[in-house]
Amino acid sequence: MARLLLLFLPGLVALGTVHGIFMDKLASKKLCADDECVYTISLARAQEDYNAPDCRFINVKKGQQIYVYSKLVKENEAGEFWAGSVYGDDHEDEMGTVGYFPRNLVEEQHVYQEATKEVPTTLKVIHVTKKETKIVSSDSN
Repeated sequence: MARLLLLFLPGLVALGTVHGIFMDKLASKKLCADDECVYTISLARAQEDYNAPDCRFINVKKGQQIYVYSKLVKENEAGEFWAGSVYGDDHEDEMGTVGYFPRNLVEEQHVYQEATKEVPTTLKVIHVTKKETKIVSSDSN
């Protein structure tokens, strides 16, 4: 029985990784400075440490600066989240880490431009087969 389990275990692990995990959408709209949400809205400073609950969010240390690119429009009882990027202390990671963080975690230090463009968020659908992996639609949420 143990040998049989060992034979099927890798297949079960692979099956779980192909199908992925469904995560609730944080919001259906966001505010940005431009239609593509690529320009920095503001620079904020974290008021406390934050440990990301899943891969959509970023870990933040108290005092760390965050470049804000979009602000999700709060819906119903959902929390208010912003999207931004953080960099390590030595700036070796030139790309930074991008993700969401709670709005109440930060204090805006400098506003570069107002977030006046309301943009819909979309769902990312990744289709995986043995031959290809393709993104069916892009996502910001």
